[in-house]
Amino acid sequence: MSAVTIRPERGSDHSEIHALTEAAFRDMEHSDGSEPRIVDNLRADGDLTLSLVAEDGERIVGHLALSPVTISDGSRGWYGLGPVSVLPECQRQGIGGKLITRAIADLRLREAGGIVLLGAPAYYARFGFEHDPALTHPGPPPEYFQRLVLDGSAPSGVVRYAKAFG
Repeated sequence: MSAVTIRPERGSDHSEIHALTEAAFRDMEHSDGSEPRIVDNLRADGDLTLSLVAEDGERIVGHLALSPVTISDGSRGWYGLGPVSVLPECQRQGIGGKLITRAIADLRLREAGGIVLLGAPAYYARFGFEHDPALTHPGPPPEYFQRLVLDGSAPSGVVRYAKAFG
C-alpha cells in the first residue's frame, strides 16, 4: 500500500464512504449493519461535525465520523467518535489510528471539551481514552464506554448520541 493521506470528506466521497463502511462492518460480530446508515443520517441531519477519510492515492481506504453528544450535566463541546471504518484488506496497518489521531488534533484546535466512544478499551487506551464510571451511556457493557478530556474537567452524567444512532 502506498502512503495514506488523511483529509476531510468531499461531497463526491459520500457513496464511496457508504460502501467502505458497509464492507468494514459486514463481518464484525458486534455490528448490526447500521453503520453506513448512521453516517448517511448524521450527514443528512447536519450532525456530522467532522468526517475524515484516509486515501492511499487511488481510493478511500478509511473513514471516521464525529458527531455532537449531549451530557446530562450540561457540559458543552463534547463529541462522539464513530463509526471508524477501514476496508477489510487494509485493516491492521495503522489507518484507523491515523484517523483517530487526526480527529483528536482537529478537535483540540476547535477547543472541544472532549470525545466519547464505544469501543475496545485495550485499543483506545493508546490514544488516552479511559472508562469513567461518572459518565454513562445505557446499553453496552460500561467498560466499553470511554472518554477523552481535551479541555476543562471531566463531565459526569448520562451521554446521548445524535438521533442518527437511534
